[in-house]
Amino acid sequence: MDYKKVYEDWLSNPYFDEDTKAELKGIAGDEKEIEDRFYMELEFGTAGLRGVIGAGMNRMNIYTVRKATQGLANYIKKVGGQDRGVAIAYDSRRMSPEFADEAALCLGANGIKAYVFESLRPTPELSYAVRKLNCIAGINVTASHNPAEYNGYKVYWEDGAQITPPHDTGIMDEVKAVTDFNTVLTMDKKEAVDKNLYTVIGEDIDRPYMEEIKKLVIHQDAIDKVKDDLKIVYTPLHGTGNIPVRTILKELGFQHVFVVKEQELPDGNFPTVDYPNPEAPAAYKLALELAEKENADLILATDPDADRLGVYVKDQKTGEYHMLTGNMSGCLIGDYIIGETKAVKGSLPKDGAFIRSIVSTNMADAIAKYYGVELIEVLTGFKFIGQKILEFEHTGKGTYLFGMEESYGCLPGIYARDKDAVAATMFLCEAAAFYKTQGKTLWDAMLDMYERYGYYQDHVESITLKGIEGLEKIKNVLETLRKEPPKTIGDYQVLKVRDYQKDTITDTASGDVKPTGLPKSNVLYYELNDDAWVCVRPSGTEPKVKFYIGVKGNSMEDSLGKSKVLGQSVLDMVQKLI
Repeated sequence: MDYKKVYEDWLSNPYFDEDTKAELKGIAGDEKEIEDRFYMELEFGTAGLRGVIGAGMNRMNIYTVRKATQGLANYIKKVGGQDRGVAIAYDSRRMSPEFADEAALCLGANGIKAYVFESLRPTPELSYAVRKLNCIAGINVTASHNPAEYNGYKVYWEDGAQITPPHDTGIMDEVKAVTDFNTVLTMDKKEAVDKNLYTVIGEDIDRPYMEEIKKLVIHQDAIDKVKDDLKIVYTPLHGTGNIPVRTILKELGFQHVFVVKEQELPDGNFPTVDYPNPEAPAAYKLALELAEKENADLILATDPDADRLGVYVKDQKTGEYHMLTGNMSGCLIGDYIIGETKAVKGSLPKDGAFIRSIVSTNMADAIAKYYGVELIEVLTGFKFIGQKILEFEHTGKGTYLFGMEESYGCLPGIYARDKDAVAATMFLCEAAAFYKTQGKTLWDAMLDMYERYGYYQDHVESITLKGIEGLEKIKNVLETLRKEPPKTIGDYQVLKVRDYQKDTITDTASGDVKPTGLPKSNVLYYELNDDAWVCVRPSGTEPKVKFYIGVKGNSMEDSLGKSKVLGQSVLDMVQKLI
């Protein structure tokens, strides 16, 4: 593709508006910037679109959003789903409302009704809305926790989960087939409303969504006992969580919820943080200050689209606040839900299942074994957990108990099919109340779990490689590791190599090979001795290659030390390949 020629076409083509052309004229002479914006189309992958906002083919703008939507519309018509409509939600990012409307009006021009939320809403509510309205699909305009310059476009299918095979590849093919922007349809908004092709939704979805979550409460009695004593600090990080999180905590009776005022209101520039990510300790500076002031029991932070929850919990013995990883908070919630469900009901379903992604902690396996339920592994991406729930429904075999990913996401029920930080917040606060009635904190509960299941420690290392050269380097790292799998990583022996691209699990000692049993994916996984493991995969949303690392130690100090050493060994190994 001649990027200079495409750049010139955007400048001269009457299809593109004057603001777009003015922005492009502003980079005239900057060859590297022109190349980056036009050397490729912003790829519509299995997770939809995600990219930097701006003019150009390799950017998020109204034209790339329309093009993606035209491809989606073509696929919907191909499978005969055009009469069922599409639900659309968006978050607090720059251009999110505009992109939502562009998608809706493209759908309308194709004769497909759009149900558009009146204002920003959490990702899990979009998942719920797709099912509630019996839509064929859903669109969520969000870039999750990416920096402020990004936005994105996620597509959901009728089950409420993000698209999986065969629909993901079917939609991707249709989007690729749209090669001329001039063929993309759109229409006037007033006309779309008049023709009942654009309908605004809001409270009619909000209320039943909240009620579905509240039905899951196990120990309202515990909340009632300590609601005047438990202190909670919450920050929505300028995103969508503010209203739903505060609403559900208030309705359950929690009396002391302190919101970080500086981060309360939606703002796509995220002025108080460099990176609106609940995984990043820097995002909690203001929340920690407020927690110290109020002597809070726990600190909660939701990401901009409120599907992921970050947590700090207080150790009352030392006064220190401990940050929980996604693995820790997920296991804490999962153990509470499964354990207390069994305690209240007397037993668990014989076909009960705890589902986790392949890069999540092995502590989940230990929890499942302890309660006698099945542990199911799926590929990274919560849509695969949603796919399992759908399989349970279709086959009548399997009862979903809980699902989690290491990336701070979990789902405690089947009302939606994506991770839900609103529900996770509710359950973590309920668990805090329950343990408080026993004279314990959430940190005490976490330590109890380590004693019961083992001192598992998991973390992620990553290397960012931007631009065309970066993509090539990421590709080479995976190819080299695939061709020449390591026999050792640091002080650990590689016992088995899982190659999800080839669908193989190879025993390094015997040479025996068996299938992974999961869909193909560009992921490598090394099973090591002493219950340790390393997984390598390119990020689906950022120019990164990620290394997931898990160890098990005899104590907290032992596991932390092992994790640090193994992490450095992995980075040293990869640096030699770059």
